[in-house]
Parts: sequence; structure tokens; C-alpha cells
Amino acid sequence: MRELILKYALQNALKYNGKASENAVLGKIFGENKDLNKQDIMKIISEVLEEVNSMKVEEQKLMLEKLAPELLEKKEKKERNIFEFLNIRDNEKIITAFPPGPEKYPHIGHAKSLILNYELAKKYGGKFYLRFEDTNPILVKKEFYDIMLDNFKWLNVKWDKLIYASDYMELYYKKAEEVIKKNKAYMCKCSNETMSEYRSKGKECKCRDNSIEENLRLWKEFFKAEKGSMVLRLKIDMEHKNTTMRDPTVFRIIEEEHARHGKKYRVWPNYDFENAIMDGYFKITHRLRSKEFELRSELQRYIQKLLGYELTHTYEFGRLNIKGVPASGRIIREKIDKKELTGWDDPRLTTLVALRKRGFLPEAIREFVLSTGVSKSEATMTWDDLIVKNKKLLDFESDRYIFVSDKAKKIKIKNCPKLKAKIPLHPDDEKRGSNLIETEGEFLVEDKLEKNKVYRFMHLFNFVDLNFISEEYDPTLKATLIHWLPTKDLVNIQIVMNDSKIMKGFCHKSINNVKVNRIVQFERFGFCRKDSKDLFYFTHK
Repeated sequence: MRELILKYALQNALKYNGKASENAVLGKIFGENKDLNKQDIMKIISEVLEEVNSMKVEEQKLMLEKLAPELLEKKEKKERNIFEFLNIRDNEKIITAFPPGPEKYPHIGHAKSLILNYELAKKYGGKFYLRFEDTNPILVKKEFYDIMLDNFKWLNVKWDKLIYASDYMELYYKKAEEVIKKNKAYMCKCSNETMSEYRSKGKECKCRDNSIEENLRLWKEFFKAEKGSMVLRLKIDMEHKNTTMRDPTVFRIIEEEHARHGKKYRVWPNYDFENAIMDGYFKITHRLRSKEFELRSELQRYIQKLLGYELTHTYEFGRLNIKGVPASGRIIREKIDKKELTGWDDPRLTTLVALRKRGFLPEAIREFVLSTGVSKSEATMTWDDLIVKNKKLLDFESDRYIFVSDKAKKIKIKNCPKLKAKIPLHPDDEKRGSNLIETEGEFLVEDKLEKNKVYRFMHLFNFVDLNFISEEYDPTLKATLIHWLPTKDLVNIQIVMNDSKIMKGFCHKSINNVKVNRIVQFERFGFCRKDSKDLFYFTHK
């Protein structure tokens, strides 16, 4: 028995900077031998811990290697290089970018693109640029810039340069004139209906025959023209198999006020023209993005070649979806308007604000999105896939408390002495301390109690048929563990569950010591994040 205790004491000490925990070792021993006498065992544990905790870490490691090498933590395998398929050479200069449109709250799909591009730059000692693609004043809003910057910082992503595409309007105008002078673009006065019809039929319109001089004259008039009277189109191939290449519009008039530039501009580039120029101008070497952009790659490469830029290597991967969760900004807006969702931070969503509010950690989100890889296949995951990553981190980080719902019943235990329950904030880390809860015989419990069945209040005492038996843990009683609260020194709290419904209940007043934004584990209930004095959000079990 002494050797068994020594093994577990050494293992626990090596996990926690050379200091083994009495409770952790006791838990291991009773997990394997439930019929032991606790008092006898505690005496041996105390003696062994005194010996082990006085040793240096290297001495502990050497001793465990001799006694039980299988208990030593194995070194992590070398992390697989998920970017190997890009065939990046040693010392190759790498600049990556993530270009979100500030048009909605970012979700876990944005996080995947952001983190992949950031990690790619880090992996090869390159630079990472965050670029707001904000050249559509109709959709751009200040709140979306702000929430994206806040969320991306929360994910611990650090960018080398922050770029706003809308700050480079004069560059786009200059490049547009270059393309017109090469006779590779023309001003088109056709209606939207005609353009759409001709593109679907692969038919050229008369505007395509304009001279370079005529197009330059119309380009200058464009800035004062009526909305919808003309657009600038690239001259490519109206019979191209990729319909994106059929003389796409690259500039149009938008009258809406811009979130950053107000009414300064009214002629705006479309996404492909702006995107290709920004990548070329800032010498972006690689960009990883989701598959919906795949059809646009050919057009963006064409624009970069046309303007003499180095081509950006883009790679499109399958979208990341969580089963049953809407990701479309349009659908989410509709559901919010119909009161089917409480907002962008509704706990049923995978927006970053919602995940953060529930208590998902940025490290867990990073591990999760990287684990989905960069395959072309769509990745449809479940909440459980994300929860596994988060729980692994929360298990050690979160302090333990007790919560009972307002459905709990009041019971009185006969012959029960006044006791102080010493409840450790974490069973594997004594240094965090404990909560002391005074009891006088009346308790709140949620479990339905059966006759002639022995129960044990966690951290307190054993009883049967509401009669006190004993305080000491006694494995021979085979008592069923239940959680509890006293009927005094309680505070009311509310928990927003993951279906957005509210659960009401009680905690001991010691819960007031928990700071806002901290995540706790309510024993036998789940992890919860403190949002305000008496409001928590349920994270997961």
C-alpha cells in the first residue's frame, strides 16, 4: 500500500510543480480500493507526502521512472504540420491576410479563416495582416468593425498591420483608368436586367464596342452621373465557362453614407477588384479561405495579372458548420427581428460573442478550428466536438461551487450536529483554498430520497431516512452521493441555459467572491460563466 501511495504521490507532485495534493492521492487510492479504512490510509499518505514534497522535482522524476514509468506523462508528439501541402520553401517570404467584411458579427467560420492565416504566418516566420473589406457602404457598420476587432483580440490573434480597404479609393480609381487604357474595361449603360440576360446567354452588348477615348470620357462623367445610369465592366469573355468571368462589373454608384468616410465617395469598387488589388498592392503571398470564394479565384488572379501584380496563392477549404446552428447573417437578422433569437449573443449561436458569453475559451476555439483541418470537404461538426476541447481546459481552471434549482425541497436531518463543511475550490489544487459552509440540520436538496437508502451529502455526512449516521466517509455504507445547500446564507442566482431559457436557483453566499467573467463548475450541474452579480450563463456539462 505504501508503494502504491508513493507512486500516485510522485505522479501528482510532477503535475503540480513538485507538490502533491493529499486529496488527489486519497481519491486515486479509494478509486482502486473502496473498502479501505480511511484513517489508516491517511496516516500513510501524510508520511509519504512529507517525504515526496521535500524532494526536488528531478529526484521525484527519477524515483517515478524506477517505480512506475508508465505513470510519467508522455511527451506530446510533434505537432503535425497542416500547412505542409502548400510546399513552402525554407526562408520563403510569407505574408498572409484575413479580410472580413464588417457586415455582421463574426462566427466560428470567421475564426477558422482568421486562425489558419495567422498560424500559417507564425509557422514560417512571416507577417499577418488584418484587412477590412469595407467598400460596400450599404452593409458596412461601425459596430461590426468594433466587435470584430474586440473578438479577434480575444482570440489572441496579433496582426502586423491593420488595413481598411476603403482608405485606398484613389488607388482603385487609378488602376481602373489603367485597365480602361489597355482596352480591357468599358463603361456600360445597359440596365441590370439586360446585363443579367446577356451574361446568361453569353451575348455581348453594344457598349463593349466603345473606344478607349469614349470609355475614359464616360469614366470621368461617372463620378457625377445618376445612380444606375452606368457601371464599369471588365472586358473578358462573354462565353466563358465560369460565369464570373463574363464581363463582370467592377465599379458602381452607391449613394449610402459610409461608416468611416461619410459621403466622400459614391463610386465604389466591387469585391473582386478591390480584393485582387489589396492582395497585390500589399504583396500578400498566401491566403486560406472558405470554399464559397472558389469561383472568384480565377477572376481575382486575372485582375492581378492584368495589373502586373505578383499572384497571391489562395487555397479554398470546406466550410465549417455546427449542426443545427444558423451562420448566415441574413437568417440571424431575420430571427432576431422575429424575436426567435435574443440577439447576436444568443447562446444557441456560434457567433464569437455568444461563445464568449457562454464561457468557451479562446484556446479551445483555436484547438477546435485547427482540428477540422484544411480539407476541401465540408466539415459539419456538433456542439460536442467543441465542448470536448473546452472542457479539457476548464476542468482545472474552474473553481467548484454548489448550485440547487428553485425546485429543490427543504428537508431536516434528525440528530444532526452543527457542522462546517470544508469544500475545496478544486479537488486537485489545495492551494486555492476552500469554502466553509455552516450547517444546522436544515438543507435544500433536488434528489428524490428513497426509504432505507443511505445517502451522503458531498463533503459533509452520511444519513438514512433523514437520520444522521456519521460524519466520516465510510465506503462500507455504499452511500449515494448527493449535493445540497443549507437553508441559510444563500443568494438567489439565475442561469441562462443553452436554449436561452432561464433557470432560477440558489448558491451559498461565497459565490459573491467570484469575479465577473470567471467560469465556475457547479458540482453535478455543469460549467457556468458569471455575467453579473446574480446572472450566470451555462457553458456545458
